[in-house]
Amino acid sequence: MNVVAMRCLIAALPWFFAAAVHAGIPPAVVLDEPASRATASASAPVEDTASGEEAEEADWDQGDRRHHRRHHHGKDVVEIGGSSRLAPGERGDAVVSIFGSAINEGDAVDVVSILGNTRVTGPVEENAVSVLGNAYVDAKVDGDVVAVLGNVELGPEAEIDGDVVAVLGAVKRDPAAIVHGHVQSVFGGQFGGFDGLRSWIDHALLLGRPLALHRDLAWAWTLALGFLALYACIALLFPAGISRCVRTLESQPGHTLLAAFIALLLAPVLLVLLCITLVGIAAVPFVGAAFLCGYLFGKVVMLAWIGNRVTGQPVTGPLAHPAVAVLAGGAIVLVLYMVPVLGFLVYHLLGLFGFGAVVYTLVLATREHQAARNAGAPLGGAAAAADGATRASSAAGPSASPGTAGASTQGTAGPSAAGAAGDGPDHPLGAVESNGAPAAVGASLAASMPRAGFWIRMGALLLDAILVGFVAGMLHHGFHYHLAVLGLYGAVMWKLRGSTIGGIVFDLKVVRLDGREIDWETAIIRALACFLSLAVAGLGFIWIAIDPANQAWHDKIAGTVVVRVPRAVPSPR
Repeated sequence: MNVVAMRCLIAALPWFFAAAVHAGIPPAVVLDEPASRATASASAPVEDTASGEEAEEADWDQGDRRHHRRHHHGKDVVEIGGSSRLAPGERGDAVVSIFGSAINEGDAVDVVSILGNTRVTGPVEENAVSVLGNAYVDAKVDGDVVAVLGNVELGPEAEIDGDVVAVLGAVKRDPAAIVHGHVQSVFGGQFGGFDGLRSWIDHALLLGRPLALHRDLAWAWTLALGFLALYACIALLFPAGISRCVRTLESQPGHTLLAAFIALLLAPVLLVLLCITLVGIAAVPFVGAAFLCGYLFGKVVMLAWIGNRVTGQPVTGPLAHPAVAVLAGGAIVLVLYMVPVLGFLVYHLLGLFGFGAVVYTLVLATREHQAARNAGAPLGGAAAAADGATRASSAAGPSASPGTAGASTQGTAGPSAAGAAGDGPDHPLGAVESNGAPAAVGASLAASMPRAGFWIRMGALLLDAILVGFVAGMLHHGFHYHLAVLGLYGAVMWKLRGSTIGGIVFDLKVVRLDGREIDWETAIIRALACFLSLAVAGLGFIWIAIDPANQAWHDKIAGTVVVRVPRAVPSPR
């Protein structure tokens, strides 16, 4: 972008502030300056009037005509939410339109439109500016013609003393048009899509609704149907999570709304606290992705709830799947979106209650896991089966065979018993390492070990990311292949040690649910699946906090689970 474009952009920026000032004026306001000026002059002393005229003449003598108004025409024409027009034969200072077109057919000083088109067929003493719209000029303009995110078209009668600049737009010039300055197209291109945006503003936004039946809003309907398809896919992938959030919304709507308000209030505070710490800056994208995924997941929950309420929830059969309820609820919501005022109200309420349902469900899940951990209750079906076998063998008493008793005792052996028994190949739990690292866990007891939660796993991942980034920076490889190196590092460490360095620090271990050791195939599949978990706005990682088994997407794909392994007590020397 050269100096000419920069100067024209700087000249256009004050109109954003002018729009804010004029926003306080009612639509289609015409301010008549001569009357107020005559009233003021009638009450003012003669010497003050003379001095004011001298100051005004001195002001006009300063600077060139392109940056100072030569005379006042006496009125401003301002329109908010519609088109402003200066009729032929009329004279005015500024013709400004916000959310509409600014049309000058008379004699104006400035013509400006924001989120609309600028059309000039009468002389303009200074600038003609269009922001998020096109500018058409077929008259003399003493200043510049600027279109930001729009096109500029010059007719055969156009004569521009200044420059013509189109930012992210194109300049179409009639051969008879005269431009004394420069003609610049910055990152030029045709942006006909902004006509659709203006149609959405006119037919939807100004009426307080997200959607409307209009021929220029096909793109908006395509976007809405695309999101509905995404919501249905999420319901197909995570039916249990959707059903659980719906139950939370139905049983505790007040707590759900309160959780949404608290989360929205604490979100900026959390981001600020993360930004003021060096380590926390790396977590900001993950936090942002978490809020985005929670919002999207909450929309799915609300659509499923509406679908169940309106159509009724079948007990069994394919119609009982949450995805069917999401599609039914989505169809109802699309109809509500077309109702003025109610459309935007429904849109915001769905997002608020849905986000609160997801947040409060996570809170309840965390409480349940913490209560189970404090009570010493094992998590998972395998642990319950092992406990039942132990009770059966105890009830059998002397009649139980030694082989049965030994098998049941071995199936429920705790960490201390495993450490005393040794680390033979048939023993489910190997000895704890003498350096205090996590013990070698047999995969057959993976379900009986306490599962690692979301935050401790994210802490381990953050530590691994920092270590890999530091090593990559030391080797002058930068961060271009940071994710690929991080995935390779994870696959190697999972195969060799069952955990990464971050996992060792936090006493975490990756084990298979089928009772076998992690091989290269499992490690590589899990590493590649991590990219899938990250690709969808990090939803695969966030799913750890929602899933009853604390499994991420890559855990489900690879058939693994992350457990917490107790450290050994150092032996006295």
